[in-house]
Amino acid sequence: MSETIQFRRRHFPGVSAREWNDWKWQLRNRLDTPQRLSRILDLTAPERDALTRPRRTLPLAITPYYASLIDPHDSTDPLRRTMIPTVSELTRTDGECDDPLGEDAHSPVEGIVHTYPDKVLFLATDFCATYCRYCTRSRVVGGGELPPAESRWETGLRYIEQHAEIRDVLISGGDPLTLADSKLDWLLSRLRAIPHVQIIRMGTKIPAVLPQRITPALAKILSRCKPFWLSVHFTHPHELTREAGTACARLADAGIPLMNQTVLLAGVNATIATMLELNQGLLRFRVKPYYLHQCDAVTGTSHFRTTIETGLRIIDGLHGHTTGYAVPMYMLDAPGGGGKIPLSPDYIVSRQSGTVTVRNREGKHYTYHEGTARSPSDLAPSV
Repeated sequence: MSETIQFRRRHFPGVSAREWNDWKWQLRNRLDTPQRLSRILDLTAPERDALTRPRRTLPLAITPYYASLIDPHDSTDPLRRTMIPTVSELTRTDGECDDPLGEDAHSPVEGIVHTYPDKVLFLATDFCATYCRYCTRSRVVGGGELPPAESRWETGLRYIEQHAEIRDVLISGGDPLTLADSKLDWLLSRLRAIPHVQIIRMGTKIPAVLPQRITPALAKILSRCKPFWLSVHFTHPHELTREAGTACARLADAGIPLMNQTVLLAGVNATIATMLELNQGLLRFRVKPYYLHQCDAVTGTSHFRTTIETGLRIIDGLHGHTTGYAVPMYMLDAPGGGGKIPLSPDYIVSRQSGTVTVRNREGKHYTYHEGTARSPSDLAPSV
């Protein structure tokens, strides 16, 4: 018997398997108060302190399914660290702010962030199934400021229609997969009808925290608006459950490419071994490890943020020691809206005229002789 089934029978004894596997039941029964949470977990004093203080921003909410994956007795459990508030997040440290990526400054109309020339972020909702304590948009999620109303969406759609340079739309929030099928179908159909929109993407943590939401009907809706890409958010190997695997398989079988974006988090996944297990497991789920994000400097997240050197060591420890498909790009989102910047270990040992000395995964040095092309004109193909 799985731990999830044991959890359901222990804490929700009157709930049938059919109800448990209903995503709407999961949302209605989220653990969203200290009282409900304390019936499931042995809360520590710092956790109780954080839960009872008046909160300025990020709310508490955990689906019963995801709660079943958390160790109720171990405050250092990695999934628990990402979901349960602690007093550390009530402190602002140097360099932190509520909007570290400068999204508000790049928002020409409500719900649209236009930082890059040919793509926009479309904030469809501020509602999430669970609220990650390191969330970049903790200033807005869960507060009802971005209701999933078609009247509000129309403003964003008009902006996209009026800007022919926009070829790529990323739908995010909040979590757009918490929307009803009919609303998702309406929004995706409207976007697909805009001639210059070539690619539609969506960011979600639903396969990890509420895999029951990935129904055959939902997969059919998403598959109708191809080319459509789904950026999922798995953080730790403990999320790679049978239920999550079924959800990913349903999406992949519908022809939807799945790319994972992981945030590097101290005490959660900031080791080579953990990241190796996570990424290899994702490949078994037909999910490509795409980005490893350096944690954004959101107010109250200093206890999550590692050094850049930690991330570089992890990438170095993955490269050459597993399939290249399991090695994500390590990315820093530049503060203030500077955009994503790739970070990589330095494999170049030295450069001389015509040669470059590089190191491999074992630290051995090799000399490569470059070609004779030197200028951009030398490299351009003949017409």
